[in-house]
Amino acid sequence: VQLQASGGGLVQAGGSLRLSCAASGRTINTLAVAWFRQPPGKAREFVAAIRARGGGIRYSNSAEARFTISRDNAKNTAFLQMDNLKPEDTAVYYCALGPTSTITSEMYSARSYNIWGQGTQVTVSS
Repeated sequence: VQLQASGGGLVQAGGSLRLSCAASGRTINTLAVAWFRQPPGKAREFVAAIRARGGGIRYSNSAEARFTISRDNAKNTAFLQMDNLKPEDTAVYYCALGPTSTITSEMYSARSYNIWGQGTQVTVSS
């Protein structure tokens, strides 16, 4: 399976972006999907995750109330809607395919994922 992340770009603070993660090679409707991000010079960090059938959504503290994760299994695609963006949201954003259908505590760690998209750059100017 391959994941293709897209939708990043340059936006002013307070703006919005919608990231997409399109899967090919197999259907992903039996696996959870997560979004991570890696700010410049920092480690990759958890942003959000959604169960295989949707629901069970988890967000990081920084994403809560501003970001919305969703998925369309018919299109084999997951999304991350990001609103009210801040300069500190600047990072490369990655989607990842979880090892199971559910979200466990281990899945807040990037080490739990083996399948990653290539990343899409999000830059928020002040």
